[in-house]
Amino acid sequence: MLADDPLGAHRESPDDLAPYRAAMERIVADANQHLVVAVQDGRTVGTLHLTVIPGLSRRGAARSLIEAVRVHRDVRGTGLGTRLTEWAIAESRRLNCALVQLTSDATRVDAHRFYERLGFEASHLGFKMAL
Repeated sequence: MLADDPLGAHRESPDDLAPYRAAMERIVADANQHLVVAVQDGRTVGTLHLTVIPGLSRRGAARSLIEAVRVHRDVRGTGLGTRLTEWAIAESRRLNCALVQLTSDATRVDAHRFYERLGFEASHLGFKMAL
């Protein structure tokens, strides 16, 4: 699913699973990482990665970051993405996070509408640098 779109097709390499397995080991070993995998009829149909970030701002509040939201093309439109995101919001509250944030590539206009419908606001301009 990570490689199943124009952006992922250029940055992912599903033919070499070693880096993904190493990443999974790091995620499992870190208590601030929460990886959700949705399974339907024995196959993976969705993912969401939630990271809790301790912080100093907002009076020392933690925040959570939603990443790697993917829904298999066969089940898009069924509400799975909404359920995954609502779980992440509820889990962030349960973990006493002051806010939940995410980024979405500027070209993913449909995703922007999806997140806005769930109550997210486009409040910041993001920057990144490939290393």
